[in-house]
Amino acid sequence: MPSFGGWLQWLHDTPLSITMRDSLWAEPIVETVHVLTLTVFLGFVILLDLRLLDVTLRRFAVSEIFRQLNPGLFGGFAIMIATGLLLFAGDPVAVYSTLFFKLKMLMLVLAGINILWFNHTLGRRLPQWDAQSATPGAAKLAGLASLVLWVLIVAAGRGIAYQLPPP
Repeated sequence: MPSFGGWLQWLHDTPLSITMRDSLWAEPIVETVHVLTLTVFLGFVILLDLRLLDVTLRRFAVSEIFRQLNPGLFGGFAIMIATGLLLFAGDPVAVYSTLFFKLKMLMLVLAGINILWFNHTLGRRLPQWDAQSATPGAAKLAGLASLVLWVLIVAAGRGIAYQLPPP
C-alpha cells in the first residue's frame, strides 16, 4: 500500500496537476472562481450567523432566512470545494507541506462539525424560534463559532499562498 506522501507525489505527476501548474490560464481562472465563490459563500454565512446572533435581519423569521439563503450557500460551498481541490492538485506536495494547509483543513472539519451539530439539534427547531424575540443561546454560540472558524479558514488559505515558494 503506497504511503500518503506517495499518493501526493502521484497526484503531482498527473496530467491535471501538470496542467494546473504549467498552464498560463488554468490556475488564475480556478483561483478567481474560488475567491469569487468564497465571497458569495461568506456573504451568506455572515448573514445567517449574524441573524443567529440577533445582530441583523431581526424582523425576518430565522426559518425564512435559512430557507432563502441555503441554496446559494450550499451551491457556493460545492463550487468552492471543487475549485479548492483543483488548486490543491496543482502542487499537492508543496501545499500539503504547509502548516497553514493543515490548519485550514482542521478548521474546515470543525466548521463541518458545527454545521452538522446545528442541523441535527438546533436547526430542527428553526420554525419554533420564529415566534421568539431572540434566538436560543446555543444557536448564538453556533453562529459565533461559525464566524470565527470561517475568518480563520480564510486567513489560513491566504497563509498557504504566502508560505509556498513563488512559481
